[in-house]
Amino acid sequence: MTLPEAKAALRRTMRERVEKLSPAERASGAARICQQVRAQEFWKSAKVVLLFAPLPSEVDAWPLVEAALAEGKLVALPRFERSQNCYVAAEVKNLGGDLVTGAFGIREPATHCREMALAKVDLALVPGLAFDASGRRLGRGKGFYDRLLAGFMGFKCGLALEVQVAPEIPTEAFDVRMDSVIKA
Repeated sequence: MTLPEAKAALRRTMRERVEKLSPAERASGAARICQQVRAQEFWKSAKVVLLFAPLPSEVDAWPLVEAALAEGKLVALPRFERSQNCYVAAEVKNLGGDLVTGAFGIREPATHCREMALAKVDLALVPGLAFDASGRRLGRGKGFYDRLLAGFMGFKCGLALEVQVAPEIPTEAFDVRMDSVIKA
């Protein structure tokens, strides 16, 4: 089996695992993860955070977006730039007025939100279909997050439900490794 085939097979397995969870199990796991993140020193000390708007198969970390804003942190979310076929980090200040539905049906900062240099970001919380104990991450297969985080020097933390943890994630040279994975 080739590396791309192995990744595709693992993506199918992980999607199936998450789909088997009840909405209550997903919500409970996400709430525990959010609580764990807020207890971490990397969260407490971060002044600028890159978060994400979750898809149904990802940990619902949206309460962390609200908490970060309430705590006075600068908050950025990924915004897809069609012209460059990549994501950039863009600052969000007002959840009511700064968000639109983006290219892939994901909430993202509107065009009036200023782009934020990743060099200013202290902490990136990262979604994924699967993670392993070494911080390797399996994304959706397009490489958008790997390109977004390439060269990022801040702390990278993956968020995973327990069923999204695999013994080992097959990786390629461009795959960005997490510094930590919070799971529940």
